[in-house]
Amino acid sequence: MRARRLPGMAALLTAGAVVLSGCGTQTPQRTHTSPAVTHTVPLGAGAQSVPAAAPATAPDSAPRKTLKLGAKGKAVTWLQKRLTELGYRPGKADGRYGGTTLAAVWAFQKVNGIKPASTIAKRTWEALEAPKAPKVLVKNGKPTRAEVNLTKQIMVLYVDGEATLITHISSGSGVPYCETAVWQGKEQRFCGSATTPTGDYRTTWRKSGWHRSYLGQLYNPIFFNGGIAFHGALSVPLYPASHGCVRLPMNVAQVLPGMLGKGVPVHVRGSFKRP
Repeated sequence: MRARRLPGMAALLTAGAVVLSGCGTQTPQRTHTSPAVTHTVPLGAGAQSVPAAAPATAPDSAPRKTLKLGAKGKAVTWLQKRLTELGYRPGKADGRYGGTTLAAVWAFQKVNGIKPASTIAKRTWEALEAPKAPKVLVKNGKPTRAEVNLTKQIMVLYVDGEATLITHISSGSGVPYCETAVWQGKEQRFCGSATTPTGDYRTTWRKSGWHRSYLGQLYNPIFFNGGIAFHGALSVPLYPASHGCVRLPMNVAQVLPGMLGKGVPVHVRGSFKRP
């Protein structure tokens, strides 16, 4: 697939291309399940799912041991169990600090006002002992709803009024694009603005496994605004990078379909400011 960035939407509209909103098809058509991806990627592709978070209780004292990505041992296990208690998704509590746990650490740090980093040090340990709750974006929202905070690049799923799942995301980059891809048997050109619009929506259709869209592969997509969906991705960086969808770590995308039903409100708020 060849990609080329354009200076703005005016250029897109004069390029003779299909103008898109989002990163997927708007109605289920010509979908298929792709074979497993074989190359190594960050953020826990293929990680095991974990149970829904239990109510947080007063934890034992944090290990306070500085941890870097790749660390192993009891301090990492404590970290993983504590994040799970608080509604994050660090993967299996196996004592290995890898990409899946890193994505959960990022989400926790962002909720607690800590600059996201892979190193676990004093501020993060202190916050794990006395954590903040995510900021509620819709005060009178339905007890079961999803809130997407574009400013902090997190998504919170509330179930019966409780923050049951909190995750790091990557939303639309905001950069106009044009890409050429083979779609429905012929080469076509697709253009768009790569934005994740704010507003109030509801979940609609979904696809299990890998779904091929105009602009690439989406894992377990759950659509909520036309062609815009929550979906697992092999790259979920610390900045908005998608064509408009809300990218999720792979392990989160594995469990989300069992937690987020059809017709559930999705509220998108905020805007990301690059450093």
